[in-house]
Amino acid sequence: MSDSKIRVLITDNLSEAGLAILRESSELEIVMGSPENVREQLQDVEGVIIRSATKLTAEVLAGQSRLKVIVRAGVGVDNVDLDAATREGIIVMNTPAGNTTSTAELAFALMASLSRNIPQAAATMKAGGWDRKKFTGSQLAGKTLAVIGLGRIGLTLAKRALAFEMKVIGYDPFLSEERAREFGIELFREVDDVIDKCDYISVHTPLTPETKGLINAERMKKMRPGTRIINCARGGIIDEADLVEAVQNGTIAGAGLDVYPQEPPPADDPIRGVDNIITTPHLGASTEEAQEAVAVEAADIITAFLVNNEVRHAINMAPISGTELQESKAYLDLGYRLGLLQTQLLKQRFKSAGIQEARITYRGEVSEKKTRLVTAAFVAGLLSSGADEPANIINAESIARERGIKITESSSRDGGDFTSLVNTTLVTDNGEFSVSGTIFGDRFLRLVRLDGFHLDAYLDGQLLIFRHEDKPGLIGFIGTVCGNHGVNISHMSLGRADNGGDALAVLNLDSVPSEAVSAEILAHAAVTGIDLVALPQAGEPLPWLDSAK
Repeated sequence: MSDSKIRVLITDNLSEAGLAILRESSELEIVMGSPENVREQLQDVEGVIIRSATKLTAEVLAGQSRLKVIVRAGVGVDNVDLDAATREGIIVMNTPAGNTTSTAELAFALMASLSRNIPQAAATMKAGGWDRKKFTGSQLAGKTLAVIGLGRIGLTLAKRALAFEMKVIGYDPFLSEERAREFGIELFREVDDVIDKCDYISVHTPLTPETKGLINAERMKKMRPGTRIINCARGGIIDEADLVEAVQNGTIAGAGLDVYPQEPPPADDPIRGVDNIITTPHLGASTEEAQEAVAVEAADIITAFLVNNEVRHAINMAPISGTELQESKAYLDLGYRLGLLQTQLLKQRFKSAGIQEARITYRGEVSEKKTRLVTAAFVAGLLSSGADEPANIINAESIARERGIKITESSSRDGGDFTSLVNTTLVTDNGEFSVSGTIFGDRFLRLVRLDGFHLDAYLDGQLLIFRHEDKPGLIGFIGTVCGNHGVNISHMSLGRADNGGDALAVLNLDSVPSEAVSAEILAHAAVTGIDLVALPQAGEPLPWLDSAK
């Protein structure tokens, strides 16, 4: 084939339907490869489609100047070093919709198998036995299923459970109440609010530091004795050692697992030897239909990108020109940090509130920038935890729409008291609240409005925000408490309405305060509320903001 063609490497098995799409493009050349020696194979191609067998480590990706795009035929990108890909300016995409139905169906099949003891009964029959009494089960109708994470797969499972006359409750920090009602789901905003109200739990979240060990011994002790747990999402979300112990001692009735912290699990892994834990070898996407769907989606995605410069389902940031990046970078950082601030305040102040709408208003010089990118950065920060796929400036608004969150943007050249001002407002089920930020110079990010108070606080590091009555001596008390616990205050900003009235203060701290610090401050009679917010440090690089190639 001609050297002028764009070369696409296929390292794992790909359905013929996907290969046919690639062959139809006169601008592409298919290169069939293998997961072995993949570093050498990548040096001569612009794009690669992989599955789980191919491991794209930092060493494999280093110096791959020709490679522009990696497409994972599937949802998980655990086998791709995303930081390394971003540093090399390689965009990574996945196919989030292709295996949705197959994974939801497997979760349901595991649930049904646990209820009716199907694997154990089948094994007994093959061994020549016949024991009907031993394998008496329970029906699904009338039982309650808790879905942890109501993204594509979680909602697809919920629909099937409702068809079996089950009651469905769910945890999701972002799904709107209206969207939940459309599906007939009772929605909760805290995991602990659902785990004691159900007979079955199915987890459908990504594996993040926040979700690792999400279902552990402490939470299993709160569950009903007959509860059964399903995991077709990611190994590690359920603490396996705690799960084995809980099933063996009767704390819960059983579990169905398709994913594991180490795949395949060691031969002597205790998870393999417990009768009431059904295990399958990561079969979530292993149906003929799903294999074809992800192959077709992967082929469409890589063709659209390499031929038409169209970006779909990006996991890291799409490349943008150096000029665009430099013009927008500080505001992207500002928008992202405001989103992080908002989502943490939402969780701490409005635990049961869903987001109906996010409004972003740009005033002054920023209104002439690429505000759509800044809006996307804000939404990515807002959805930084709890979404079923990583949020970035490419996919954030799409994820928000799926959760029923409306995103609105407006601009004005009048900056008011500031050269530029970015105001963000969340409309929640329990009301709305706003925060505003600006940039001093070309890189100093500031929080200038919160709860209606005017401030000048740094938007970086650890923030301790406390609402209080404007009383003499309170600031000295706060400083003493922090000093007694070895917490240094690097900056403080105070906002108040009237002398002696309501006020708000933001402390920038050099370290994370202990629970004892928060408890002592909150115990003061003049303090009416406290929030702890963690933001990136000043100047800390955000990988998906630094991938221009």
